[in-house]
Amino acid sequence: MLEISGLCAGYGKLPVLRDVSFSVSAGEIVLIAGENGAGKTTLLQTIGGLIRPTAGNIRFEGKDVAGTIPEKLVPAGLRLVLDGHRVFPELSVFDNIRLGAVASNTPKATFDGAVEQIFSVFPILKEKSRDKARSLSGGQQQMLALAQAFVSQPKVLLCDEPSLGLAIALMPPIMEFLRTWAKTGTAIVIVEQHVDLALTVADRALLMERGSIVFNGTADEFRTGGDKNA
Repeated sequence: MLEISGLCAGYGKLPVLRDVSFSVSAGEIVLIAGENGAGKTTLLQTIGGLIRPTAGNIRFEGKDVAGTIPEKLVPAGLRLVLDGHRVFPELSVFDNIRLGAVASNTPKATFDGAVEQIFSVFPILKEKSRDKARSLSGGQQQMLALAQAFVSQPKVLLCDEPSLGLAIALMPPIMEFLRTWAKTGTAIVIVEQHVDLALTVADRALLMERGSIVFNGTADEFRTGGDKNA
């Protein structure tokens, strides 16, 4: 579904990513771990079209999309959920969800079914569907950001630090939602600071150091060896 090979990127003349290569299959969850500054967010933003790579390939369904802007990637099925609970605060919760469908031209029947699933997993969003998004807590806004992405029915989801700023108690339902989502065939790449929690749903894990991948293996292999460097 997604294949990265020899990817290099950075900011101006400052290189960050150095020859990054990995792949993600449909229905697979891949965790990207590493210390702050390792290049994890830069990697997701480069794949998602916010940063133009200086070298390498990003193949999405066999087509090289390196350097393609998000406005074209989202309708094609590649979606990036940024950290920081990025929703539209003055719009209602339901209108925020609807925007996710508009961005990808999701059919109404598909949208209605997706909303039903979202409300079953996150009943608080149904309860507050008419309230403005700014009235939600940080954890609820993160749920809403995921809901926006879910209704667009992406083939690949890139999720950056869903736990950032949240109480750890709010994370299990979000992780379980990602696990259920992957079972529909979506390939998911997640950057998460709470590695142990993310490993409960991940199939594979990568460890990044100084812009390079230094470990690529199963979640079990990471638990027994890769995490000692995390």
